[in-house]
Amino acid sequence: MNKSELIDAVAERTGVAKSTVDEVLKGMTETIEATVATGDKIQIPGFVSFQKVQRAARTGRNPQTGDTIKIPASATVKVTAGARLKSAVK
Repeated sequence: MNKSELIDAVAERTGVAKSTVDEVLKGMTETIEATVATGDKIQIPGFVSFQKVQRAARTGRNPQTGDTIKIPASATVKVTAGARLKSAVK
């Protein structure tokens, strides 16, 4: 499902105009991005949580040459499915 299909499905299920659903979805994603970027955690109980985590520097291997390379430390986003979402998928 892509973004426009999601907007259509939510609008149909809730009876809200597609333009309003689009604005809400855009506002939600911008808020999640800004909040996680500052290091805060977003949690929707039972559904999903978003959290910024740090990856430590480590060594890796170039698959073409087999040489050892250094991979620098970096920040990434950890997305964890909640219990309700996990059980819906089973």
